[in-house]
Amino acid sequence: MRTTSKAGVFLLATALTLGFSSTAAYAIGDKNNQSPPGPSGGANGNTLNAGVGTTNIKVNQVSGGKGGSSAKGLAPVDPNWKPPACWYEPVATSEEVKAATDQLKKTPNENLVKVTPTLSWGQELMVNTFEKDKSPSDGIKSYKNFNLGKDGKFWRGVVNPAMKDDPGGYDCEEILFWQDAGTLPKIDNAPTPEVLASYAYDKVKVPDTKVELKPEARSTVNMPTWVWLDKGKFEPVKVRAELPGTGLWAETTAKPVALHLDPGTKDARTFPASGDCRINDDGSIGTPYTKGSSKQDPPCGISYLRSTGGKPFQLKASITWEITWEGSGNTGGDLPNGTFDGTQDVNVQEIQSINR
Repeated sequence: MRTTSKAGVFLLATALTLGFSSTAAYAIGDKNNQSPPGPSGGANGNTLNAGVGTTNIKVNQVSGGKGGSSAKGLAPVDPNWKPPACWYEPVATSEEVKAATDQLKKTPNENLVKVTPTLSWGQELMVNTFEKDKSPSDGIKSYKNFNLGKDGKFWRGVVNPAMKDDPGGYDCEEILFWQDAGTLPKIDNAPTPEVLASYAYDKVKVPDTKVELKPEARSTVNMPTWVWLDKGKFEPVKVRAELPGTGLWAETTAKPVALHLDPGTKDARTFPASGDCRINDDGSIGTPYTKGSSKQDPPCGISYLRSTGGKPFQLKASITWEITWEGSGNTGGDLPNGTFDGTQDVNVQEIQSINR
């Protein structure tokens, strides 16, 4: 359960008095993202029109992922793992905070300014705190004339869009604060390369898991079906995440390391018996069928023991992707492996014979 300090109670009560529940809020920063649900707004014609609650982290897929529109995200193997729910980012210059406050002076009863992901302030609090250096409560940092002329930015908490319903999103409620250029805040939930790597995890897109089969159209009872994956398609996928203005970056790499086969019926044998097919040295999985191999046991494959009878079996192929990362400051490590499943129809026919 979230706890609230005395200062937090005072600020929340003040925000409600100023009309937090029904008044639009100026959105500082977050220029390239959509607004979240709820009140939002901005000063006409300036950079404060964009919404808040989403991140300015820039994400780019560096390599791999040859799946086009069919590429999908990974499911972590560890069900208890989750990316950080929130962190702090630079969101506004001195000039931007001043412009938002000046607009409040013109329309004091119509607008508010977001100072945390969940809290908005009106004219009096913004003027006293950021212009007149009058702190509204113990523990709240105040400033003189918006720190104009100083090199740096104001920072604010950001909730991970993928974790908007997680209680951890309430852990970044420090009031909009100043950070000198070239420095990072020394507080809980400050951004780190690992935070960026974890954020990039959700942006990794891998190809749809559709394996190659031989025979292609229809298998035969008790005859092995060969299964393999093309090494050219299932290659490592690398995603880079950067947080502008901080020097922080991380690259998260997903590498395919295993294929697991589930025939879709108990009436089948898998090769190997575990259903786990190894990755070959060249990055491929299994071995393509060659003429004359129909009676051999494949290194990766299935032998169905009964026919489908008009309703195909659902072959499920699961790829395990090993996740590693490296980042600024010679950092790096591992993240939980991810999996991606794909299913495809397999029709199985009885052996046809003629009695003479």
